[in-house]
Amino acid sequence: MKGRTDAPQDRACLVGVCFFFLGLGTLLPWNFFMTASLYFQGRLNSTELRNGTVVVLKEYYFNNWMTLLSQLPLLVFTLLNSILYQRMSAMMRIAGSLVFILLLFIFTAVLVKVPMEADHFFSVTMATIWFINSFGAVLQGSLFGLVGLLPQKYSTIFMSGQGLAGTFAAIAMLLAIASDADSETAALGYFITPCVGTLVTLFSYLLLPRLEFAQYYLNKGSKYEADTTDELLKERSTVENGKLNGHANGTVTSNATKDSSAAEAEVEPSPDGPKQAFLSMEQVEKGQAKASVLEVFKKIWVMAFCITFVFTVTLSVFPAVTADVKTSFPGKWERFFISVCCFLIFNINDWFGRTITTLIRWPRKESRLFPALVVSRVVFIPLLMLCNVQSRSFLPVYFSHDAAFSVIMSLFSLSSGYFVCLSMSYAPQLVEPKDAETAGALMTFFLALGLSIGAALSFPLRALHHGVSCHLLVKRLVLQGSIPPLRKLNANLFKNVTQVQREEKSIEEEEESDSSSEGDKKRKTDEVQVVAVEELADHISAEGEGDAAVVFSPALDVLIGTAGRERDLWATRRHKTITV
Repeated sequence: MKGRTDAPQDRACLVGVCFFFLGLGTLLPWNFFMTASLYFQGRLNSTELRNGTVVVLKEYYFNNWMTLLSQLPLLVFTLLNSILYQRMSAMMRIAGSLVFILLLFIFTAVLVKVPMEADHFFSVTMATIWFINSFGAVLQGSLFGLVGLLPQKYSTIFMSGQGLAGTFAAIAMLLAIASDADSETAALGYFITPCVGTLVTLFSYLLLPRLEFAQYYLNKGSKYEADTTDELLKERSTVENGKLNGHANGTVTSNATKDSSAAEAEVEPSPDGPKQAFLSMEQVEKGQAKASVLEVFKKIWVMAFCITFVFTVTLSVFPAVTADVKTSFPGKWERFFISVCCFLIFNINDWFGRTITTLIRWPRKESRLFPALVVSRVVFIPLLMLCNVQSRSFLPVYFSHDAAFSVIMSLFSLSSGYFVCLSMSYAPQLVEPKDAETAGALMTFFLALGLSIGAALSFPLRALHHGVSCHLLVKRLVLQGSIPPLRKLNANLFKNVTQVQREEKSIEEEEESDSSSEGDKKRKTDEVQVVAVEELADHISAEGEGDAAVVFSPALDVLIGTAGRERDLWATRRHKTITV
């Protein structure tokens, strides 16, 4: 056939470089918002007054909502892609999505310098995350269809770019933290980085039509279809009652030769030859009709389950739980710990797990061991929850050392990337070639489904880890004495709480009259609260209620407002240590 052997060369691998940046750009929204969780939590770490007496930190569950609102658009647009893609050109979908992603990144960067109440900031950020990931979902689906027109190696290059997007975001965060700039300037520089990355991605897409190699393959689909039709018409016009056999692999066998079966006799050409050729083509199309979605699903349901389960496990704890792990070596390293041990380690090993599937493919697609290994990844959920995740209410810490957390994260991310890539590559091999496209579409849907389920499960897992509402627990313990071992402590607790409130009010009145600085007032209030905590701890110890103290202490920290780590966090904010 024409147009198959005279393909131009990809000079200087420019097309490969373009698709690498296109892959990188598709996942910039998800990775840059996820990696900046410390910055967002710092801006949301405000207080509110409850019941007119007790000041407590408000929990926004930022990582949980960020994960959910990032993955739901992918699921929604996967379901709507058949409608959307038929009504919009590729240029509008790809270039338009990149432009809106760029504008939303610029908006996020500008927001760094805009003072805003925590509630308003949270709402604006969540809306930004939803819209930027919606455009990212359209962009990703469109580019997967585009790269599918090129040779297979360009799909690998495209996915390599996707795999390195998280590493790129983690390195940008490390550079922002390592800079000597203040927190706002560092955050501004961090969010300017994806703006530049999105511009490069847009430039790469606009460059593709100008490259001969890309232009050849992007136009080859329609040309190849026309050439195939012309050749079939020409070949079948020489026979009158020809018979075309459609095979599972889409090949067509001619019966015009004498070594065909005995029932296939050669005949003289007739004027009805062209008409017969059209009838034969209809028979081919009928014989090669694609299987229904249900029939394809019955063949690939194991791989669909695997891809869903892998992402369900991964997104249920990453980053909602893993981003709250604290280092066992406080100090300068504490600023870099999450960026290195959580995000950088995860993204590097996830990319490595996807890459090694080009060399190792074990277990085989028919093996029952494959889904068993996928299900076994559920063990990472308790392992990560038993790391030094703070704050915590009931669960103990078994893996407090940074090295233990790093090893668990490495195995967790390596297995995630490996099984994801195997599942996606095995599914099309389980169906006939003519149904491979349907299998790929189904796998994309179940991939998005797994991401969404994992994001939704992160809420109960985080609640399980942090325990029930400490505010409600304290109210029950103090006012109702519902736990017998603590009833003797109620009087002491109520007396200390009342004393704290009285001292705070006295300090406020005194400092207002003396016009002292807000910082000094806060410091004195903190000192009174810490003294109250220590005094109450002595009461608990004197009463010998050791078991009760274990349950009671987390609630007490919230009620009083500061103790231990909470006091350190407040001191950090007062000294304006970088919180990016």
